[in-house]
Order: sequence, then structure tokens, then C-alpha cells
Amino acid sequence: MSKLTKRDRDTEIYYNQSSDPMQIRTNNPKLIRKLSALAADFPELCKLTEVDEYSGSYFEVDKRRVSIHVTRPYSEKRRKRQSEWARESGIRGNLTSGKS
Repeated sequence: MSKLTKRDRDTEIYYNQSSDPMQIRTNNPKLIRKLSALAADFPELCKLTEVDEYSGSYFEVDKRRVSIHVTRPYSEKRRKRQSEWARESGIRGNLTSGKS
């Protein structure tokens, strides 16, 4: 088994409004850790169902535990206002990318 590149680490979410739970298949180590922790603490809400030969993990998750958050890009006016506030507050880094 060879190590997957970041490009090959994918996540698939199978969601059907009429059935519960949803299925998540992922090769993302961070997501696997989060889902494994949820499964350990709340086995009635999340369970690991399979691990494949490519380090992919399959989970069944209660639909109420998963949220997809979609955001619009900040306007130039808002970016400028945040930048000015950060300078005045002594905060360094790029606030819009989440990196500091």
C-alpha cells in the first residue's frame, strides 16, 4: 500500500433526505480523527463501518451531526474595514485566509 497524495485524499458524502443515517467515506486523516472521536464518544450517532486498503474509512453518521457551511466572499469594503481594525488592534497576518 502506497501513501496517498493530498490530491488523492478525497471525501464522499452520501446524503438522502428520506433515510438516516448519512454515509461518509474519506481518506482525509483529520476528518477520520474527528469522526472516530465522535464515534467513540457517541456510538449511537456515529459508527465506523469499514476501512479499505487505501486508508479510506467509511462512517455512518446521524444527519443532524453534519453541517455544510457555504460562505460568500467578503466585499472589498469589508476586507478593508477588517484590515484597518486589525492594524489598530495590533493583529498581524492575513485575516481572510485564516492563516496568521
